[in-house]
Amino acid sequence: MDAFFAAVEQLDHPEWRGRPVIVGGDPARRGVVSAASYEARRFGVRSAMPAARAAALCPDAVWARPRAERYGDVSHAVRDIFRSVTPHVQPTSIDEAYLDVTPGAHSGEHPLSIASRIRDEVDRLGVSCSIGIATNKTVAKIASDRDKPHGITMVLPGEEASFLSPLPVRLMPGIGSITAGRLERLGITTLGDVAVLDETTAREVVGSWGPELVDRARGVDLRPVRDNPPAKSVSNERTFAEDFHTAADIRSAITALAGKVAGRLRSKHLSGRTVTLKVRYGDFSTRTVRRTLPAPTDARDRIVETTLDLLDEVWSPGVGVRLIGVGLSGFEERAIQMDLLDEAPVPDPVLDRLAESIDEVHRRFGSTSLRHGAHPARDTGTPPQSPGDREGDERSS
Repeated sequence: MDAFFAAVEQLDHPEWRGRPVIVGGDPARRGVVSAASYEARRFGVRSAMPAARAAALCPDAVWARPRAERYGDVSHAVRDIFRSVTPHVQPTSIDEAYLDVTPGAHSGEHPLSIASRIRDEVDRLGVSCSIGIATNKTVAKIASDRDKPHGITMVLPGEEASFLSPLPVRLMPGIGSITAGRLERLGITTLGDVAVLDETTAREVVGSWGPELVDRARGVDLRPVRDNPPAKSVSNERTFAEDFHTAADIRSAITALAGKVAGRLRSKHLSGRTVTLKVRYGDFSTRTVRRTLPAPTDARDRIVETTLDLLDEVWSPGVGVRLIGVGLSGFEERAIQMDLLDEAPVPDPVLDRLAESIDEVHRRFGSTSLRHGAHPARDTGTPPQSPGDREGDERSS
């Protein structure tokens, strides 16, 4: 999708069309840009940019707070269009997906014709998309960014390597700024440079992912389009408007995040064994710690207890904390509480009903409508960015 969050805001506010629109946190506080319309991007505004910086670059922009539910509704409508074309759809975020339309295998229609039809139908929703057509995921993803907004780029079979070769290494999905900088310092500036690396050198430069990276730079990617692959982890994180320094504030934030993670686990009928805590300090350094439990859980209190234990390993009172994240992975079937006397697995209907009731209140009236007594009243930070620019809260890898 093209500038998805901002495009939805312009759809719902026709008076904003043609104007620079920024979706994100308060520029007067420690907010970040979630998405920016193409009009705002001309001023240098980009997602993940501090809101104060974006406001300085584009002082006349219209600012909108993110509306996750509305963006989700439009995303579902777009996916309905995809599934009218092929059942083989793999969403990777709220605003991006892979479709398998292999001629002869899944469709008798030419892929370019399918892409044009999809783009036209998305246009009728009031938003727009850009599409890449290729024989594999890597090339299709890079092609989809080639002619934004509203473009279609097709890479014919056999032309993958020549298409990729002149492109900067930073355009390869999975290469972040740190890895790109390391490659560039070694004189490896294009994907063509990556493609000629031998396996040993590739491993030395980027680690165990090196050989796979070389294959992808050559246009080789054998990953299939998987229909709705199961999530490998569920997590939630918050960046605070101001650094938290006290145990009370940080513990309260962890309690709130753990409650959200537990609710999402129950909604998906999942339980997990591995609890993860992520802490980003005031100087932007980050620590991540994990603990594997003896039995899977979806219980808020168990997640809170474990996460608070992990907190003692990575934080000392008085140290400023900018971000907290809580996650669960290692999924199994939903956990069942053990009887204390004979250890026979038996359900606890009271706890189940209580948790389900809390989840229902949150679904109907919002996540802040019902709080545990320890939750902070103060602002706990900015909303997540557009998943097209950053992974969303629910991780699938």
